[in-house]
Amino acid sequence: MNELIKMSATEIRNKLLSKEVKPSELVEISIDRIKEVDPTINAMPTICYERAIKHAKNIENNNTSNDSNYLGGIPLSIKDLVPVEGVRTTWGSPIFKDHIPQKSDFLVERLERNGGIVVGKSNTPEFGAGANTFNEVFGPSLSPWNTKKTVGGSSGGAASSLVSGEVWLASGSDTGGSLRIPGSFCSVVGFRPSPGTVPTGPGNSPFDSLSVSGPMARNVEDTALMLNAMSGYYEFDPFSQKSTPNYMNAVKESKIPKKIAYSFDLGGEPLDPRVRESFEKGLKVFESMGSELVEDCIDFSNAHYLIRVLRSLKFAAQAERLKTNRKNLKPEIIWNIETGLKLTGEEIANAELIRAKLFNDTAEFFNKYDMFVCPTVMVPPFDVEIRYLDEVEGVKFDDYITWLYYTHSITLTSSPCVSLPCSFTDDGLPIGIQLVTECNNEYDLLSFSKSFEDYNSNALVTPIDPIIK
Repeated sequence: MNELIKMSATEIRNKLLSKEVKPSELVEISIDRIKEVDPTINAMPTICYERAIKHAKNIENNNTSNDSNYLGGIPLSIKDLVPVEGVRTTWGSPIFKDHIPQKSDFLVERLERNGGIVVGKSNTPEFGAGANTFNEVFGPSLSPWNTKKTVGGSSGGAASSLVSGEVWLASGSDTGGSLRIPGSFCSVVGFRPSPGTVPTGPGNSPFDSLSVSGPMARNVEDTALMLNAMSGYYEFDPFSQKSTPNYMNAVKESKIPKKIAYSFDLGGEPLDPRVRESFEKGLKVFESMGSELVEDCIDFSNAHYLIRVLRSLKFAAQAERLKTNRKNLKPEIIWNIETGLKLTGEEIANAELIRAKLFNDTAEFFNKYDMFVCPTVMVPPFDVEIRYLDEVEGVKFDDYITWLYYTHSITLTSSPCVSLPCSFTDDGLPIGIQLVTECNNEYDLLSFSKSFEDYNSNALVTPIDPIIK
C-alpha cells in the first residue's frame, strides 16, 4: 500500500496545497489501488481514468484556492445513483446497465468545482433499495474486513472504497440508513446531514425530506472537510441554505457534550448481544469524557408505520417503471412500489400528522439534551449471501426494511446523525455507534463526534488490505 494512501484526506489536502504532491499523481495511486483490491471487494465497478486525469491536469494548470471548501485535487468516489457526465451510471439496475449521462448532477459539479476528482462510481443496490450492496449489473460488494460479509448499503461501495484505500473521500446518500449502516459495517464515518445541507438536483421530488446526500470518510476531520465541499446554496433545492458554517472549525474546536440521552433499543427493538456490548463500550467512552448520561428516548412507537407509508409513497413515483420494466426489477422494489400505490389519502395524511408530532417531540427533546446516542444497526455485518435480515434475536420481520429500525427511525426526525466506528466483535467485525443532534445542528454533531473519536481506543486504524475468507 502506497504511503500516501494511509494518510488522511486532510493531510493529503495540505500536501496538495503546498505542492508536495500533484493531483495527477494521486489519481494514478488511486487507480492502481483500485486495480489491486477491487477484483476482491467489488467496491468500484466503474472507473473513469481519462476523465480523472484530465481534471487533475486542469487543477495543476490553474491557480488553486485555499478556501475551506476546496479539496485541492483529492480523488473520491461517487455513488452509482448520481449521474456523472460521460461516465456509465446504472443505478445498479439492468434497465440502465449501458446508460451514459450527458450531464452531471449538481452535487458532482460542486465537488469538482471545489477540487474533488471523481475516479469512479461506487457500487450500490438496485436504485439504492436495501442495506446489502448487490445488484444484477455488477454483483455484490464484499467487506474488506471479511470478504464473506456484507458492507451494508446502500452506500456500501462507497464505504468499502474508503476502508480499502481506493479513495480518500466518498459521497453517499441516505434514506433509511444508507450512509450510516455501511459506516457501521465498514468502520468508517457515515454522516447524514439535515435535509438541504447538501443540495442535489434538479430532480422530480424536490420536497422529499427522507433522502439526503452526505459525506463518508475515514475520520471525523475528513468528514467535515468533505461536508464543506458538498454544502451550500442551490436554487433548485427548496431546503437549500443560503449560508453554512465552516465545518472544519467544528473539529478544530471540538466540544464535549454536557448531557447525553441514550437508548439501547429505541423502546424495545431487538438487539444482537455483540452490538449491546459494543454500545456499552461507547457509553464508557462518553463517561470518560465527563459527559452526563441519562437513559431516555424519543417516542419512536410509530416509526415502523411511518417509514412504511412514507418510503412506499416515494416508491409510488416509480409506478411507470413498474409498468414498463417489471421483469427487470428486484422483488423488494416491486413490493415497495405496489405498497405505495395501495396507500389511501387517509393513510398518507395520518402519517404526515404523526411525523409532525415526532418532529416537534424531537425538538423538545433536544431542549433537554445536547445529544442522543443509540446503536447504528441491531446486528454486526452478516453473510453477503443473505439479501436482508428477516429475523433478529427471535423477532421476525414482515418486510426487507424492518431490520433498519435504528437508522430509519432517526431519519424521520430530520435530525443530522452519524455512525462512528465504535469497536469490533471478537472475530474482527466492525460495529458503529449512532450520534444525533437537533435539526440543522451539523456543527455540534461534528464537534461532539471528534471528541468521541479522540477518546475512543476501541476502534482500529484504516485503510486496510482486504481480509480474504
